[in-house]
Amino acid sequence: MKKISIYIIFALLGLASCKKSFLDQNPLSQGNAAGFYKTQTDFEQALNGAYQGLRASISLGTGTSYVTAPWLMGEMRSDNTFYDYKASDRAVVNVYRENIDNFLDDKFNTETAGMWNNNYVVISRANAILDRIGGVTLADSVKNRFTGEAEFLRALSYFYLVRYYGGVPLYLHAVQNQTQAFLARSSADSVYAQIIADATDAVQKLNPPAFPQVGRATKGSALTLLADVYMTQKKYADAEAALEKVTQMGYQLQTDYAAAFATNNKNSKESIFEIQYSMAILGQESSFIYWYIPRMANCTIVTGDIANTITTYGGWNTPTQDLIGAYESGDKRLDASIAVVEGTWSSSSDFTPSAVKSIVGYTPSPGKAGRPFNKKYLHAHTLPQKTDDNWPVYRYAEVLLLLAESLNEQGRTADALPWVNQVRGRAGLAPLTSTDQTVLRDSILHERRVELAFENKRWLDLVRTGNAITVMNAQGDILRPANDYLSPNSYKLTTDRLLFPIPYSETQLNTKLTQNHGYE
Repeated sequence: MKKISIYIIFALLGLASCKKSFLDQNPLSQGNAAGFYKTQTDFEQALNGAYQGLRASISLGTGTSYVTAPWLMGEMRSDNTFYDYKASDRAVVNVYRENIDNFLDDKFNTETAGMWNNNYVVISRANAILDRIGGVTLADSVKNRFTGEAEFLRALSYFYLVRYYGGVPLYLHAVQNQTQAFLARSSADSVYAQIIADATDAVQKLNPPAFPQVGRATKGSALTLLADVYMTQKKYADAEAALEKVTQMGYQLQTDYAAAFATNNKNSKESIFEIQYSMAILGQESSFIYWYIPRMANCTIVTGDIANTITTYGGWNTPTQDLIGAYESGDKRLDASIAVVEGTWSSSSDFTPSAVKSIVGYTPSPGKAGRPFNKKYLHAHTLPQKTDDNWPVYRYAEVLLLLAESLNEQGRTADALPWVNQVRGRAGLAPLTSTDQTVLRDSILHERRVELAFENKRWLDLVRTGNAITVMNAQGDILRPANDYLSPNSYKLTTDRLLFPIPYSETQLNTKLTQNHGYE
């Protein structure tokens, strides 16, 4: 019998389960579905397992159980970040990661497969809940919450899949047999229609946020997702209507930009939705920062511990000079987002650090080199590779920028200015005043770039706004002459490269899947 992909039929083979708080314990990987889904506790545990799946689908995974696809595809694919090249380390996994950045990836590249596989894990877990919730007796308020949260998670996962791959198979029920496991791709329009249906129903069923928040989806989360979908579809009036409601729910910006990412401000009033981690519990910790610092035998100067990032982590998602130069003079977000680790490079392209310095006005000390790194996720922790940082999916700042964009695209430029200027004001910048639609469109895209840097938004923004080919080909014209190891074929974008290839392993398991054009 043909092997069935575990990622597609996860609901049939396993059951996610954990304690009441989904910060408390890893979900169990196996269970008896027939004897489960009977009580409120059962559904709570299953829902916690669906939330847990987000760690691998859209952030990085947990601790050393990492999945690199989210930041490789969302951030390194863009003009925001690059990587440290190590000529002596041509391991296949590193070449695959570099190829994604350089637009040389193909259908055999296994580093992008995690985006496909893990989003379908979340979908299958959500489907298992939605299939069974109608057959149990629970209070209406409880049933609505479980249904709304599961619909939100399914919609969010399909939203990532359709933007990265185009039309994908639509699984709307738990898979029960091999026939149900192998579906053809639905059209992108059909996937978007399902996302909107799920998010719309979630809006009706979920409650507004209550502060302090606990990290679960709320009506505000569902409305923000819905608006993001409408913006992608260029349905600006619909997006505006959803976003206006979000602005009335009590969210607000942190006074200080860096505070939005501080571990003592998790799920704050700026948070619309974030993926939960905890360094206090084994298997629940994050480790983002270890990927974003240089390859070092001892990273104590940066992280406070003696972890070695040469062979396992290190050297990825390095801020480009183009991004650093995009911050305006006086923008507080630059110092809050990027720092410089100063030291010396070895002949094998490993780094020995001597100090961490501010990026603002930085010039290297004599005999030293400065390597910028993303410091948004650099916070105190007690053990190597076990940090306490959550992953931001939606922040209120993005709501403000999306609302400004939706108004500007409807020709209401003057109405858009106050919303974008809230974000600029927090950054210490003067308000925008131009009411020229084209000028403001470019300004809002610029604001999104520096406000949301390192949050895996930039590539999707470039594609959504029609700027990906122009921007990234221009980036290639800068990077190729400066890095002699880059292939002449790197950064040669065409429309085919706006989507990623369907993972080769999936096309071999499911012969109904067709490959994206240019990756056949």
